[in-house]
Amino acid sequence: MKRHDARQKALQVLFQLDSTDLPVEQAIEHVLEEQPSDAFLEQIVRGTVEQKEKIDATLSDKLENWTLNRLPKIERTVLRLAVYELLFMPETPNRVVLNEAIELCKVFGDEKSSKFVNGVLSKFTEQ
Repeated sequence: MKRHDARQKALQVLFQLDSTDLPVEQAIEHVLEEQPSDAFLEQIVRGTVEQKEKIDATLSDKLENWTLNRLPKIERTVLRLAVYELLFMPETPNRVVLNEAIELCKVFGDEKSSKFVNGVLSKFTEQ
């Protein structure tokens, strides 16, 4: 599975986990629909779930005039996934993470999603 496809599936898994009490394994199985799993997919889903508190705290610091709970669910999920990669997967270039997050928003969000997510994530890459 290509990393882009794995990120799309991971977003679907995390989106599902945000509104259900399913175990991670079941959510992954449900999204994959009989497809074989992928190590990258498993890593980013489990990592995002395991580091959710730290990710949310870091995200909350970067949000201006928003709280995490007020964000639309798709933007919140994309941001969590991207911030996991930015904080815990330094081998992935920041530019790739931002581009992938923007693409996910274009596919799953509305016309404003990608601009909002880009604005928030750019604060993580400014030095």
